[in-house]
Amino acid sequence: MKAVVLEKIGGVENLIFKDVPNPTPNENEVVVKIFASALNHRDVWIRLGKYMGIKVPIILGSDGAGVVYEVGKNVDKNLIGKEVLIDPASNWGDDEKVQSENYKILGLPDDGTNAELVKVSAKNIFPKPNYLNFEEAAALALCATTAYRAVKTRANIKSNENILITGIGGGVAIAALQIAVATNANVFVTSSSENKIQKAKSLGAIGGALYTNEKWKEELFNLTNKKGFDVVIDGAGGKMFDDAIEILKPSGRYVIYGATLGVAKEIQVRRIFWKQISIFGTTMGSPKEFVEAINFFEKNKIKPVIDSVYDLSQTQLAHKKMEEGLQFGKIVLKVG
Repeated sequence: MKAVVLEKIGGVENLIFKDVPNPTPNENEVVVKIFASALNHRDVWIRLGKYMGIKVPIILGSDGAGVVYEVGKNVDKNLIGKEVLIDPASNWGDDEKVQSENYKILGLPDDGTNAELVKVSAKNIFPKPNYLNFEEAAALALCATTAYRAVKTRANIKSNENILITGIGGGVAIAALQIAVATNANVFVTSSSENKIQKAKSLGAIGGALYTNEKWKEELFNLTNKKGFDVVIDGAGGKMFDDAIEILKPSGRYVIYGATLGVAKEIQVRRIFWKQISIFGTTMGSPKEFVEAINFFEKNKIKPVIDSVYDLSQTQLAHKKMEEGLQFGKIVLKVG
């Protein structure tokens, strides 16, 4: 089969499109013929060596959709040919509140979906929603699950609450926006791009502010009629951590799922205790939340936003675009 293999840590030139052996399913496993795979920032961070437990060579990719190609022992052979969506996460564990020490995501340490074929547990395949094509389905799993846990499970947002989603443009932030809008919340965004703010408004956001403007917090506060925010959904960290807490209402909730801006060097702790702020960390989601997320998107007929589609052989170009951060929505790899 053809696959894109990360041969060593570094630039995009280390992503090699090549022939590799077909995977063989073990007991309770299936091999899925991938029709589309989607990129995540995780893939870029692994390539750059900014992730834990990196090993090379490795086939990256967590998201994928396709058809069942082969099944292992104890798996129903009638699954062959079925259109499926892959849950990229395994070994969450028995505690819904937090993942186990054995938790892992497809694409590291196991070979992922940037390939014509991928091997996964039979428990990790689900029927592809009929209203989505393969590119849209591939763009759904990881981002939808992460956003659903952040917005629904952790923040538990309510209708008419004011929600701020930072750094709109990435897959998780956009999925969080779509979930919050479908919940009838009042959604606002930040970005470094006015164009991205306008695109967010076309998806249902009320407004937004450029965080490159030193008065962005005042602008957002005014957009809420000076009421502030009930919830902040943040994937940036860094200085945004303290800034977001400043514009939260008393008893507000701050949910963080990433740290693209790195360490929060200054935190006004008094704001947290005096305003009775609740802080929630979150990452990915449990198998239960994966199903709930997919069902939520399907019930509300929400389609993932796709920025661009590349052929699998163009993975280097796709990585360059994601690393530049210019996309609005998911970057998808078309396979085969």
